[in-house]
Order: sequence, then C-alpha cells, then structure tokens
Amino acid sequence: MRRIAVAGASGLIGNALVRSLTADGFQVRRLVRRAARDPLEVCWDPEQEYVDAAGLAGCDAVVNLAGAGVGDRRWSEAYKKRIHDSRVLGTRALARAIAALDERPGVLVNGSAMGIYGETGDRIADEDAPPGRGFLPELCVEWEAAAAPAEEAGVRTAFARTGLVVARQGGAWGRLFPLFKAGLGGRIGDGRQYWSYIALHDEVAAIRHLLERDDLSGPFNLTAPEPLTNREITGAMGRVLGRPTVFAVPAPVLRTVLGEMAGDVLGSARVVPRRLLESGFRFAFPGIDDAIRAALA
Repeated sequence: MRRIAVAGASGLIGNALVRSLTADGFQVRRLVRRAARDPLEVCWDPEQEYVDAAGLAGCDAVVNLAGAGVGDRRWSEAYKKRIHDSRVLGTRALARAIAALDERPGVLVNGSAMGIYGETGDRIADEDAPPGRGFLPELCVEWEAAAAPAEEAGVRTAFARTGLVVARQGGAWGRLFPLFKAGLGGRIGDGRQYWSYIALHDEVAAIRHLLERDDLSGPFNLTAPEPLTNREITGAMGRVLGRPTVFAVPAPVLRTVLGEMAGDVLGSARVVPRRLLESGFRFAFPGIDDAIRAALA
C-alpha cells in the first residue's frame, strides 16, 4: 500500500496524518475543493456530491476525515445543515466514486465520532453500544451509512469513531490550552461528566493501524483506554501546566453561550476502545498527563 487519498487533509487530524504518511514515503493525494493544481490533488465538492473519480484511480486506500467543525460556531439551523451535508453528502459521493472505479482501493477508513453514543452517563460504551438520540448521534448514524456504496462494492470499510483529540492547536482542546495557560481554566458544569480523549499521535497511529490491517472493518472507538471525568481532566491540565484551576463555567452560562451545543459539552461520554485494543493496538500516550505533555512537545 503506497498510494493513499485523504479527504479533510487540511484539518487537525488530516494534516497530522498526511505528515506521518508522507514522512514514511507514502504518496498522498489530497482532495481539494477547487480545481486540482498538480497530480497529487483531487478535485471534489462534498455538498454537491461531486468527486473527480479519475483522481482516485490507482489509490490503494482512501481516508475520509472531511467535515465542517462541530465546535467552530454556535449551532444555527443553517450551520447544522452544513455540518450534516459536509459529512453525509461528502461521504456518499466519495463512496460512490470508489465503487465506480474499475480497480478499487482495498480499504476506506471513514471518519465518525464517539458522539454516536450520545449521553452515556456512567455507563461504559464500547462499539456494541446502541446509538444515542439527538443531533450528533443521528448525524453519525447517517454519516456511517453513507459509506454503504463502497462496502457493497467489496471495499473493506472501517469507521474511526474519534473522541476528543488532545492537541495544542486545532480542535476543541486547542481552545482549552490558552485558557489553562492563563490560569483561567476550570471544570465545566459539575465536572462529573466523562470525557473520552485521545492524543493526536495515537489518533494518527490508530488510523494507520486500520489502514494496514486487512482483517479490520466496521466501527472502532478511537479513544484512550480510560475515560476520565471533566473534573479529573481539569486537574491534569492544571497539574501539567502548573496553573491554578479555580474557575468553573456554570451549566446555565454555558447553555446561554453555546445554545444547543452545550448539551454535548455538558453530557457524559464514557467510551472505550474495546475493538482497537483487541486488534493489538497499543497506545503511546494512554494517560491524560502524558497526552497533554505530548501535545505541548
């Protein structure tokens, strides 16, 4: 496997994945939302369900991490539609383009999220747990189902149900670091909700694990082995950064600021990577302190 197409290559995870693959000598073709400027770019338009399938010809694998940022802004109905269409329509277009190829890639690793489980409270959720209810769980169900054309065409398909990625720049965690460094960090709500996290290094390694293992398909939770409460993670951030964590964001304030999205921030997701561990994957940074230090390195 030497040629890999990546959708969402400019995002936090996609960018790190492309760097990792390129460093190891893989030829990476990036899907771009404009006319391709060189042979390593593939033109596509997710919302219009268009993919230049010729650009995928000869690829051994495809990774789809594309999608509008869930936490980038307050959820208006228009932005929720953008979140939905960028994932569901884009995945469907990519899966159809793959299925139509005379010589198809061996594997599609498609993005998904631990949000598929919704509110879990103290209940542990592995890959066999049922979907939750609400915007994000229903979105994730549609998102994964949109890859059906590739699966039905015989392409091995794995779904990366990603947790909160611990990274210094980008993603939700990228917004936390400046606050905690300034001594303004603290628990959110009562702090008892579980946050299932993963170091960016381990996220990339897990995606590559799914690419390389011919026997792996279906859903995989990409989260560290031991989810922690928001209160525990707050303590770790203060401990590693050497800053106080006396501030707290009351739930009513968060709901006022974030609107509907606050329910997912205050909600509990105790998600574990059972299938990933059973497949032999080993985390480099399983603990929160090490994951935070890795993000700062």
